[in-house]
This record gives sequence, structure tokens and C-alpha cells, in this order.
Amino acid sequence: MRSPHRRIRRHSLIATAALALAAVAGCGGGSSTTGSAPAPGSTGFTPPKIEALKSLGQGEGQVNLVAWAGYAEDGSNDPKVDWVHPFEQATGCKVNTKTAGTSDEMVNLMKTGEYDAVSASGDASLRLIASGTVAPVNTDLIPNYKDVFEGLKLKPWNSVNGVPYGVPHGRGANLLMWRTDKVTTPPDSWSVVFDGASPYKGHVTAYDSPIYIADAALYLMSTKPELGIKDPYALDDKQLQAAVDLLKQQKTNIGEYWSDYTKAVQSFKSGDTVVGTTWQVIANLTEAEKAPVQVTLPKEGSTGWSDTWMVAAKAQHPSCAYKWMDWIISPKANAQVAEWFGEAPSNAKACDETSDKTFCDTFHAADESYFSKVHYWTTPIAQCLDGRTDVKCTDYSEWTRAWTEIKG
Repeated sequence: MRSPHRRIRRHSLIATAALALAAVAGCGGGSSTTGSAPAPGSTGFTPPKIEALKSLGQGEGQVNLVAWAGYAEDGSNDPKVDWVHPFEQATGCKVNTKTAGTSDEMVNLMKTGEYDAVSASGDASLRLIASGTVAPVNTDLIPNYKDVFEGLKLKPWNSVNGVPYGVPHGRGANLLMWRTDKVTTPPDSWSVVFDGASPYKGHVTAYDSPIYIADAALYLMSTKPELGIKDPYALDDKQLQAAVDLLKQQKTNIGEYWSDYTKAVQSFKSGDTVVGTTWQVIANLTEAEKAPVQVTLPKEGSTGWSDTWMVAAKAQHPSCAYKWMDWIISPKANAQVAEWFGEAPSNAKACDETSDKTFCDTFHAADESYFSKVHYWTTPIAQCLDGRTDVKCTDYSEWTRAWTEIKG
């Protein structure tokens, strides 16, 4: 596990999300959950017609990547953490990486045409598909794809109508964490952070992003079924307002919002925060700092993420891009990146390659029952992601305005 002082920003989402997707005529989408809801396309989202690569060449000598920090480590941050140079030696493809801090930045960088592949999150992947920025992926050219967990293949955020648009990198859940010396009764519900009469007022934390509105919507799915929320990313005006009202109520309990997980670690360690939203990596690092914390996946389920390596529709180095996608989901490399970043790997065989032999158990890598309760991040759009056609849903720009209103 990396040092708690290493800063890796994850998915700090800002204002212009969903605009590219919303601009596509007749756009729609599938459910953001892991269930059997229709994939994007079945409700009107038809991507531009782009052919997948038919065969691989010898390689073009380089590949230009847009990636989250920690996804393409070359030893410069830690000499022991390097899966880029072995790739270069094995393939002859030199890796040039542009680290992005937000999903919006990733989308904009990919639209320049200067990059061959991107590690897109679910809040960016559909935008990239809808705008024709990325191409379908020929998984026959990616041998390691066969060992990817079935629970990550052909999902609404990485495929359209059964056509894959990338290879899964990993996944994680947004969990509930508490200090056991302050919260003596282990909570099993998100009510502990949303209850307006919380005994932990001033010491609750939440993720600082408009996408956190989905966490409130998920809670309302269970506590106010009369609202009719079926997908936390598909909210009509009334449903969005209910989530906003809940989050305004929650704000009176919030000590601080977080987007930098190292700050979340320190806040739990100091006791400034005693309960709130977290990631498994935050829990691990907080425990390493000797703070008494526990985590759970609450009974309502949770939101989470699943990142996808996607190849540019006009990639200048497509063979090297495919070689990279195969490499990053190969057992050893996938194990290295999962441990370094702190998420479940996508390749089932990666669990045999982790240095910590309990790593995959800790991150529930093979536990599909666990991940069936996770509603993976995706971009809210006007075409309701839950399949409704009789109402207009709110898009991400409306969520962004709402988040600004919530925080004041």
C-alpha cells in the first residue's frame, strides 16, 4: 500500500459534464446499476458509426495516454512501482502519459486528437462514446480480456447494445466509515450521515462533488419509495429537488467535505471527522495511522466507480494502444496498479499476483454479490437512464448548479 502522503486526486467532477452527451440527437442511456436494465442505445442513444480495429500491427513505437494519477506508474514516484518500463521493453511502444485531474479534463484532452487511449470513469465514458471520440474495441485483439471478471464486462458505462467500448481497469465502492471510539453502535445505514438530528453534528464528512447527489438519491430510494427513484443517476425535477433538500439538511451536520483522500485520512485520524463517506483505501491508510475505524457497505447499497481503458477513434498509434490495454489488465500489471491505487482489480488472475495475499478479499474483487449493491458512477442526462420516456430527467449541468446551491 502506498504512503498516506501520496496525493492521487480521484474524479473531482466539475461543471460541464454531460454537455457532449446531451447534445447528441435523441440521446439516451441504460441503467447505471449492475442489474439487468437496458444498455445505452435501447432508449435512443445511437453512437456514431465507427469501426473497431480489425488487426494489430507491429506497433508504432509509442502510445499517448490520458490517465488518472497512479494508473501508469513508471518508477518516477517510487522506484519499486513501475509497470510502464516493462511494457515498453516488451512491446517497443514508448509510453507518454498526460495525467488528468478530472473527468472533464479527460474528455477535453481526448477531443484534441492528440491521445490514443484514456482511463475513463463512468461519468466520462458515455460522453466519449456519444461524441465519437472513442471507438468500439475488438476484444479478440486483447487476450487478457477473457480473464476479466464477468461482472465488469459489457456494462452500461463501457458498452452500447452489446458492443464493448473499452476494457475494465478496476472498481471500487463508496463506503461508510466511522471511528469506533466515537460511534459506539456500528451503523448499517446511511441514515447516520443524513439524519438531521445526528448526534455527530459538525463531525460528518461527505464527498465534495455534484455526483454525490446520487448518494442522497440512493438513500431516498429506500427511505422514500413514493418518490419512484429507480436509478440514482436518473432524477426528474421532483426527485432531484428531494435529493437537494436532503443534502441541504445534511449540510448542517457536515464538518468538512473532501475530495483529496489524504485530507480525509488526516481528518479521521485527528477526530475532526467521526463518520462519513469513504473509500477502502482511506480506511486502510487511516488504520495504518492507528486510528480506530471500521467500514461497511450500508444496507441501502452504495455508489461506486468502474474505470475503463478506451481507445481514440482517430488514434495515431492504435496497435500500441491495444497492446497497452492488454498489458494494463494482464495479471501482474493489473495487480500492481490495483494495490498502488487502492481498488479491486479487473482481472481475476491478478489476485494471485498481489503482494498482499489478502488484498482481493479486502477489496471484494471476486464478490459479485457485494458489487451487485454498488451503483457505478455515470453521467446524468436528459434522457432518463432508467428507461422512462414520459418525463425529462435532469442532466449533469443541473446537478452542478444544484451542488453549488447546496454548499452555499
